[in-house]
Amino acid sequence: MLYEPQALLPELTRAFGVSPVASTLAISVSTAGLALGLLVLGPLSDRRGRTAIVHAGLVVSAALAVAVPLSPSWEFLLVVRALQGVALAGLPAVGVAYLREELHPSISGRAIGLFIGGNAIGGLTGRLLGGLLVDVGGWRTACAAIAVLGVACTVAVRLLLPPSRRFVPVPRGAPLLRQLSQAVTDPVLLGIYGLAALLMGSFVAVYNAATFRLEGPYGLPTSLASLVFLSYLLGSGASPAAGWLAGRSSPRVVVPVSVAVMGAGLALTLAASLGLFVAGVAVVTVGFFAAHGVASGWVATRAALGGRPVGQAASLYSFWYYAGSSVGGTVAGRAWDAGGWPAVVLLTGSMTAGALVLTLVLGRTRSLAAD
Repeated sequence: MLYEPQALLPELTRAFGVSPVASTLAISVSTAGLALGLLVLGPLSDRRGRTAIVHAGLVVSAALAVAVPLSPSWEFLLVVRALQGVALAGLPAVGVAYLREELHPSISGRAIGLFIGGNAIGGLTGRLLGGLLVDVGGWRTACAAIAVLGVACTVAVRLLLPPSRRFVPVPRGAPLLRQLSQAVTDPVLLGIYGLAALLMGSFVAVYNAATFRLEGPYGLPTSLASLVFLSYLLGSGASPAAGWLAGRSSPRVVVPVSVAVMGAGLALTLAASLGLFVAGVAVVTVGFFAAHGVASGWVATRAALGGRPVGQAASLYSFWYYAGSSVGGTVAGRAWDAGGWPAVVLLTGSMTAGALVLTLVLGRTRSLAAD
């Protein structure tokens, strides 16, 4: 649901008469709303429990998904999408912390990798379904189908998600500011938060601009252009595989290698051949999900070993992750307008290079027992 408009951006520009830059707001307002929601729902989950936040967030976001295809105006659509982002914050605010608490440390890293891989499958489904249906019945039909899928998934989570058994609530008297300060005083955690913003900003920028490049220079209809999102299948496998490798070695080794893979994929997208462009996007996807899957687990492990609130640390990671998405996705539209795909690669390459430098710096910091 979060990224459902990504394959529909060219169609939204025509349907509402907005520019490519403005069309990216359909995604950016949601990720911005999600980032803000994390600041509230993360600490709330440390007090009230994990699963209650997940269920409430999914119910509200599914209801708002039904309203999206009924939008009478561009402004109404943006408001609904922003609110949907806030509601969806319940899942990333809780997911990693829930797995870290409920599973044995020997398997929690792989489980978090599977969780991230599941996000990839969900992202693929929404984008691919929307892209395939938009040429059949327009963007409203595409969004309606995704809303039905969202409602079905909400029901499935309600029936299948086990309740928390090892959750220990933060005392009610514990000030939120004190919890926040505990999650921002570790320089390694701060570095991983910054890494999340750079990685996600670069990744979303690539896919936002790719929809325009595939339609423009290559002349593909939206239904065919959306097939590039099949690269997410590779990401769904890369994330748990990277989690397994990090468990056998260290996140300090796996993350920089994964970021370097992203950079190699970006370089490949500069080729004129459509096949090489798609291959480059696939390589970027593999590198991103490998890095993100390991980094998100690294945050939870580091916070737990340092005696810091895991939910708060995981929420801050997700906050910067989605803040990076919001900024990177919008700036990509401006880069596309200014200089086409080479300008997009320059932008995303700069962010990826910054992420690589940051991972190398993190690799030289003091390690706790298992990070």
